[in-house]
Amino acid sequence: MNLNKLIFTENACYKAGQKIKVQGIMVHSTGANNPYLKRYVGPDDGKLGKNQYNNHWNQPMDRQVCVHGFIGKLQDGTIATYQTLPWDHRGWHAGGAANNTHTSFEICEDGLNDESYLKAVWKEAAELCAYLCKLYKLDPMKDGVIIGHYEGHQRGIASNHGDPRHWFSRFGKNMDDFRRDVKLLMSETGNEEKPKPVPSEGYPAKLTEGYYRVRKSWADKNSQLGAYRVLANAKKKADENKGYFVFAENGSKIYPREEALQPSETGQVHIVKSGDSLWKIAKTYLGDGSRYPEIKLLNGLTSNVIYAGQKLKLPVSAFLKVGDKVKITASRYATGETIPGWVKERTHTVSQIEKDKVLLGWPDGIASWVPLDGVKKI
Repeated sequence: MNLNKLIFTENACYKAGQKIKVQGIMVHSTGANNPYLKRYVGPDDGKLGKNQYNNHWNQPMDRQVCVHGFIGKLQDGTIATYQTLPWDHRGWHAGGAANNTHTSFEICEDGLNDESYLKAVWKEAAELCAYLCKLYKLDPMKDGVIIGHYEGHQRGIASNHGDPRHWFSRFGKNMDDFRRDVKLLMSETGNEEKPKPVPSEGYPAKLTEGYYRVRKSWADKNSQLGAYRVLANAKKKADENKGYFVFAENGSKIYPREEALQPSETGQVHIVKSGDSLWKIAKTYLGDGSRYPEIKLLNGLTSNVIYAGQKLKLPVSAFLKVGDKVKITASRYATGETIPGWVKERTHTVSQIEKDKVLLGWPDGIASWVPLDGVKKI
């Protein structure tokens, strides 16, 4: 976490001088296409950059608004956090009773189409929440502790805003994912006891938003038999229908486990060394620490505990790249159509890779999408 401090001493909220007992954290996003911190935080400290309009929040304002921190870009593009109120100061962020119970921060939005930016601020925000949970002895998975502004409204303690759901959902993310990542960070840094195993290795038994979907493949939306909040119900539906699987909101196949073990045929492994964690390994090979459940699922792990010298199989996406030669192990294309035997006998070139599928042989070849876990590098 890149934590800086520039307290808004000129904002009327700070001057009001009221304190709270911190019982939770409210996550906001700004709702404006400007990822730079200088829009809200000022004056320039040499890292923020100059706000030419001088409309930052560290000054008298014509409305009651102030949060405890902001996450966004410095003038050089680096992601940073700025604390703008003491964390236990009563903020003006919720438009409701959450001002009396929750500390808060805003994430500076961009145009909502840059996944790399969301991943960067997501990581920074998760680290900030892990820090605050340690500071105030909060359990991030306890009901009502870490909530989005929209969840505050649903609880009747905040105004009617939709942030940050409208942004997170664009990239298959939600607040359940965020809380889980905070919990994992805390367990890795030793700030809290190791989390207990949860159903399907990292996926909650019951979702508060989003759905578990039962389909033949993630790409085949027409095959969907149902969408469920309760994981056990989704599993039951998949068990009753041969060839169907349970998928998380981000498209990851999470049940049954046997399907996820197929990529082990590639023989690609990571040998755990001292200091490793599932988050770090996922960050190294998959580019995103929050994808650690894929590694857990593939290796049949029931907890986040790993040991030096342990060999962990890696998902195909960890080592596959455009231009690689592969054989097809799947029986169906990403569309759900059957793959002919003669196609499976041939060697194919990877032309494009997406989250859960790979395009083979474009423009010279079969030019077809195949599930990512249905190819084997040769």
